[in-house]
Amino acid sequence: MTVSASVRAYPFGPAVRLELDPLYAHLRENEPLTRVRLPYGDEAWLVLRYDDVRTVLADPRFSRAATVTRDVPRLQPDKVAGGLVDLDPPEHSRLRRLVAKAFTVRRVERLRSRAEEVATELLDGMVAAGPPVDLIEEFAVPLPGTVVCELLGIPYGDRAEFRSWVDAFVSTTALSGEKRRGYLGRLAAYLHGLATQRREEPTDDLLGALVLARDEDDSLTGEEIVDLALLLLGAGYESTATMIGNFAYTLLTRPERYELLCTRPELIPGAVEELLRFIPSAPSAAALPRYATADVPLSGGIVRAGEPVLTAKAAANRDPRVFDDPERLDLTREPTSHLAFGHGVHHCVGAQLARMDLQVALAALVDRLPSLRLAVPEDELCWKSGLAVRGLVRLPVTW
Repeated sequence: MTVSASVRAYPFGPAVRLELDPLYAHLRENEPLTRVRLPYGDEAWLVLRYDDVRTVLADPRFSRAATVTRDVPRLQPDKVAGGLVDLDPPEHSRLRRLVAKAFTVRRVERLRSRAEEVATELLDGMVAAGPPVDLIEEFAVPLPGTVVCELLGIPYGDRAEFRSWVDAFVSTTALSGEKRRGYLGRLAAYLHGLATQRREEPTDDLLGALVLARDEDDSLTGEEIVDLALLLLGAGYESTATMIGNFAYTLLTRPERYELLCTRPELIPGAVEELLRFIPSAPSAAALPRYATADVPLSGGIVRAGEPVLTAKAAANRDPRVFDDPERLDLTREPTSHLAFGHGVHHCVGAQLARMDLQVALAALVDRLPSLRLAVPEDELCWKSGLAVRGLVRLPVTW
């Protein structure tokens, strides 16, 4: 158990499908505090063990706000502002508290029946058209897209215009810095217009609730509402759509797992958590670095004040100190505290919505299409690149 004596280039190599590079497991056991150098910005420490990752994510001695004034380690030339995720308490706590007043579990659960209706309608259309179909375009994208748009009060009919803008939210190198800034600027202006309408004519959707959210004499500013709406739209649209596709791919390339859910659909809530634990949703740990504000001991060494740290959540989710037989996808595993949605004060604000979408998607597929299978050989599938999430370009299926 040692600190890395040399600086490793990071990411270690190109992402291969949804496989986790075996070097992560080696480093987790032998160099749990590994020095890495990304294409741009400061050198950083990469932490890989579950307990260490939780510490970095939750301990106030690791700051997100410090990244605003630092040359953060990153994959792209430009630094990317993160809005809510760039704040530390108490500023972050204030925003989360106001968001919690509007974005409640009850509000999300009210959407479940609507999500089930949308899933049924989409599968009806697929069955009527007949196989093969692209599960990404015909199901994985429109299901969470419709749900998050209805939640926020965004006209889904505008998706042809804003979908390309949302893609910029998860771009690392897929878009140039200029194009990414342009797309995000257009999306922000679009959301600002909708929020302005809510101030003039209050509505019962989440955007309307964010406009009205108050805490004593405090309320969200127009810029804060736009940042939060952008975060929810980006995570609830592109990220969840990608994960639905990844779930389907993972199960269809392990058909006995898919068959298990067809015969035992009661396993689906736990299966969603296991799939979230098992699937490396990001191609690297480059997102959301933190800077230490004090010396902090971790496994294998000490992170000194002023040093940046990256968290390898996918490696932590396979730490054998926490998970039995972690390299095995076990859909009957008791629910575990995986880190797919993060941990601590920056735990994903849209986690409840994503869980609901994923549960509804899986339940609809196994109920309606128990004979679902890939329509092309696995090696013919094409994967996206240059994004902060791993995902397929298309997923042709038949039944």
